[in-house]
Amino acid sequence: MTTWVLLRGLVREQRHWGKFPAAFQREFPDAALVTLDLPGNGALFREPSATGIEQMAQFCRRELARRGLPPPYRLLALSLGAMVAVAWSVRHPDEIDAGVLINTSLRPFNPFYRRLRPHNYLQLIGVLYRNIAQRERLILQLTSNKQDAQDAALDDWIAYQREFPVSRRNAMRQLLAAMRYRAPHRAPPTPILVLGSTHDRLVDNRCSQQLVRQWQTDSAFHPTAGHDLPLDDGPWIARTVKSWLAAKQTASVQSDVSSSDASEVIIDRQ
Repeated sequence: MTTWVLLRGLVREQRHWGKFPAAFQREFPDAALVTLDLPGNGALFREPSATGIEQMAQFCRRELARRGLPPPYRLLALSLGAMVAVAWSVRHPDEIDAGVLINTSLRPFNPFYRRLRPHNYLQLIGVLYRNIAQRERLILQLTSNKQDAQDAALDDWIAYQREFPVSRRNAMRQLLAAMRYRAPHRAPPTPILVLGSTHDRLVDNRCSQQLVRQWQTDSAFHPTAGHDLPLDDGPWIARTVKSWLAAKQTASVQSDVSSSDASEVIIDRQ
């Protein structure tokens, strides 16, 4: 059975995936889906957040081992979670079968003013000093482009934060980790699919485009969704990932055939 590990972004927890895991499971009915909270978020809100992305990746590895879930894994990760997926794939490539990176931004490929759009700076600073309801409403407005998705999620997101409030200190520690992380110039030796939102209003979409060019990875871009692509159109992600993996499998089979009997392939092409 394939194990998919889902990793969320800055100050978010596993419940923020909402309906996405169910949509993904419909496309991958035989897969095991695991959603993890990073220290400082969700049920782990009392724990100090790591100030390094590599530390977050190590935590995920230990947690999966504790649950008795051995590698290899497939990773699907959003924003800061995608940085964790990259660090994991770099340090332990033998543990990762595939990685799907959603709306992320990485040093040294992207300047700071694209990693976080400048017109959001003051709003995001203000997030730390608003009450929970105001904060969650603003986060939804910044990360989602679908009003109905925002309306449907707001009450739940407020409830999550009231139950497991992320401290300002942990929010800053996670932000520091994201700012400090530096990805390698060469892609990890793992099949990677980069998914982006063309109209991401939080992170400039050119960050994903530059990553695709730098690492020569496969990619797909949603024409209308916001930064929180799983919230705005989770079924699109599931279908896109399924098609990508099917294409990878077909290419692998064709490559195996070519390697084992090149003359037969030449005959078939005539």
